[in-house]
Amino acid sequence: MVITRTPYRLSFFGGGTDFPAWYMKHGGSVLSTTIDKYCYLSCRYLPPFFEHKYRLVYSKIESANKIEDINHPAAREILRWAALDHGLEIHHDGDLPARSGMGTSSSFTVGLMLALSALKGNIMSKRDLALESIRIEQDVLKESVGSQDQVNAAYGGINHITFHSNGQISVHPVTLASDYLEELNSHFILFYTGLKRTSSTITSSYATEMETRKRQLRIMKDLVDESLSILTQRGDITGFGELMHEAWETKKSLSSTVSNSVVDQMYSEARKAGAIGGKLTGAGGGGFLLLCVPPSKQAKVKAVLKDLIHVPFKFEFSGSQVVFFDHDRKYHTEDRRRASQNVQAFRELDDALSQANWTPTESNRIIVPGSSAKSEIGKGKK
Repeated sequence: MVITRTPYRLSFFGGGTDFPAWYMKHGGSVLSTTIDKYCYLSCRYLPPFFEHKYRLVYSKIESANKIEDINHPAAREILRWAALDHGLEIHHDGDLPARSGMGTSSSFTVGLMLALSALKGNIMSKRDLALESIRIEQDVLKESVGSQDQVNAAYGGINHITFHSNGQISVHPVTLASDYLEELNSHFILFYTGLKRTSSTITSSYATEMETRKRQLRIMKDLVDESLSILTQRGDITGFGELMHEAWETKKSLSSTVSNSVVDQMYSEARKAGAIGGKLTGAGGGGFLLLCVPPSKQAKVKAVLKDLIHVPFKFEFSGSQVVFFDHDRKYHTEDRRRASQNVQAFRELDDALSQANWTPTESNRIIVPGSSAKSEIGKGKK
């Protein structure tokens, strides 16, 4: 069995410039971080005593004998990629809900690829893990997603990620002194809006026509450099929050679906209560609301947003990793033998006896020890 733990991410600046349709022409840049909220995936070889070869447990439960019969798109294609010739059982558990703007789908992809490669005895590098995950999501699944979530999930930490026009991706860790890092972390509060949405629905409203949004995307890219300057010079975090507000106002102009009246009301109330800036995480539309608020004003902001779920968090720096590994292959030989055999289908005993037309006779009666009564083993008799 292998268990992987993969973090979710928060993107501060540059989201949107990480789409290939944009950065392959103009380059892109993102400042983002991962937090201590995780996707856990446990994978084990399935013993050959079940009617199914694959079992997946997530928000649904799937059992299948062929990869093509699996409904979960990412799990199906990652299993194809892994090319394992054994039965598998996969369990998914997440600290945060799906469709919430925290990069949950990419964390699932990264975590499952790491787990299955580990089962094969091959731990992928963070770079290979990020790039293969991008390929699966963008080229195989044809998802309308950017390229930062997979990189964040694989690497972990606060990173300046650069997307070059030749397709190359550079990851530059942002190193901060521990006291300043703690101060930065203390200025952020995260709320769950309770509004679920599908990110591809939001991004498709602007990702296919990015050339018409050059002004906004260039502003968003420039804000990455300005925010990095504040962090690297131990600047006033108030300025960081002000840039977040400017970025959010710019992002909202990309599409009418990025925000809505419900979110606008939440954000407005938070700003009146003392929030400097903020944003919806991910593509927008709903999910989580990240706010930059001085610690002295956070109680008031929490009070006006009391109907939302507050989610305390810390930055994390490990990225996707194997947290448990037990290379037990005791059923490996039997599983391969079964795959090449015509194994009789599993069935109920009564059905088997009925199909065999088996009935009790004097020769197959069993005398129960200590009893003068005879016990018959047969259909419908004890």
